[in-house]
Amino acid sequence: QVQLVESGGGLVQAGGSLRLSCVASVSIFKLAPVAWYRRTPGKQRDLVARITTSGSTNYADSVKGRFTISRDNTKNTVYLQMNSLKPEDTAVYYCASTWLGNDYWGQGTQVTVSS
Repeated sequence: QVQLVESGGGLVQAGGSLRLSCVASVSIFKLAPVAWYRRTPGKQRDLVARITTSGSTNYADSVKGRFTISRDNTKNTVYLQMNSLKPEDTAVYYCASTWLGNDYWGQGTQVTVSS
C-alpha cells in the first residue's frame, strides 16, 4: 500500500516562505512523476508544480519564479519550496503520484497566507 504524507503547512505572512514535504511509504518517487496540487474552498484542485523521474519540472504560471519543486529519492521525499507567498496562495496543498496505473494522493496540508 502506497501512502503519501504531506507536512510543512502553516500560517505565514505575505512575503514569507514555507517548505512543504511529501514522504512516500515506499520508494516510488524515483519511478514515477510527482505533482503538487492545491485547492481552495469551492474550487477544484489545480496543478501547482510537477517533477518527472528525470528531474524535469513545470509550474503553474501563478507560481513561476516563486515556487520550486525538488525531490530526494534517498529519502522518498518531494519538496515544494514556496517563497514570496501571497494571500492568494492560501489553500490546501496535496501531493500526488501515479504509479503502475494507480493514482495516489496525500491527505493535504493547509497553507494560510495572511496579508
